[in-house]
Amino acid sequence: MSEPLTCLSEEESAFRETVADFAKHEIAPRVKAMDESQEMPGDLVKKFFDLDIMGIEVPEQYGGAGSTFFNAILVVEELSKVDPSVGVLVDVQNTLVNNCLLRWGTEAQKDKYLSRLSRKCVGAYSLSESSSGSDAFSLKCRAVPAEDGYAVNGTKLWTTNGQEAEIFILFATVDPSLGHKGITAFIVERGTPGFAVGKKENKLGIRASSTCELSFTDVRLPKDSVLGAVGQGYKVAIETLDEGRIGIAAQMLGLAEGAFACALAYAKERRQFGEPIFHFQAVQLRLAEMASRIEAARLVTYNAARLKDARKSFVKEAAMAKYLTSQTAEWVASESLELFGGYGFTKDYPAEKYFRDSKIGKIYEGTTFMQLLTIAKLL
Repeated sequence: MSEPLTCLSEEESAFRETVADFAKHEIAPRVKAMDESQEMPGDLVKKFFDLDIMGIEVPEQYGGAGSTFFNAILVVEELSKVDPSVGVLVDVQNTLVNNCLLRWGTEAQKDKYLSRLSRKCVGAYSLSESSSGSDAFSLKCRAVPAEDGYAVNGTKLWTTNGQEAEIFILFATVDPSLGHKGITAFIVERGTPGFAVGKKENKLGIRASSTCELSFTDVRLPKDSVLGAVGQGYKVAIETLDEGRIGIAAQMLGLAEGAFACALAYAKERRQFGEPIFHFQAVQLRLAEMASRIEAARLVTYNAARLKDARKSFVKEAAMAKYLTSQTAEWVASESLELFGGYGFTKDYPAEKYFRDSKIGKIYEGTTFMQLLTIAKLL
């Protein structure tokens, strides 16, 4: 589809083309194997760092690209056209972990962690637990004050990038009686005694993206591992997730675009009754609707990202983008699969993978219902 002329600068367009070329040549040939093995190859992750897409907003003084949030969104979109599993790994790194440290980290924490995250270390963001999904702050993971720091005990679930990550943003409560005012964010490194990455979930979609359980058994963290201030974790999480939702919107946008491109190409190749099925009006109308919904999803996502870069309020727009793109991705992926007919139901064509991958968009980083509640509160 053609790009609205006002959306991208020449520099942004060139940057996007670089990422698109990388995705085509480095990721596309490995998508099927990655999905089947449920693994993100280490040599491929290294190439993300070589391409400078793991610290997009991180200032150059810390080893990052010193670019914009909007460019981070373009990266997630382009990668997700080819494989949403790759898109979400890079998304979590940039919109959650890096942004969290940029906004809330001390200068010492930025010096220590941002350069590593930009150059060689994957990061993960761990908030959810078995009893805290949409009710995100009913945490049971405890961080009890101990000598020179805190002792952490508990279990976390659904941690994206858990298998690859070296640096984790952990949310725990220092005092459950304080409710959300007891929630505190910590920086935890892999290899810390008592900290273990556990079971990797066997998922329906985005299977190459690791989703892991984390366990903490008397993990001792120093005071300088607190990110932000003690009791400020609620604010840290909420504000970071507002940005992260735009990242997931970009992932779902890219997924929809990828599914649409496959469907359009197939419609022009597949012949029935002596001609390509694209010549049939029913097929044309369905593809036209798919293209229209994707265009609307793109514009709302880009708008939210532009607002964030302009330092204007974007919370409502981020929720709208997350809601609309997840709806669009699931619908487009479903329609694409049907257009492929029986072939769409097999693993020989990409339609079924886009369909499986699309479902998570309505679930993580705030369900569809939570996005609608956020929008309603801000009307």
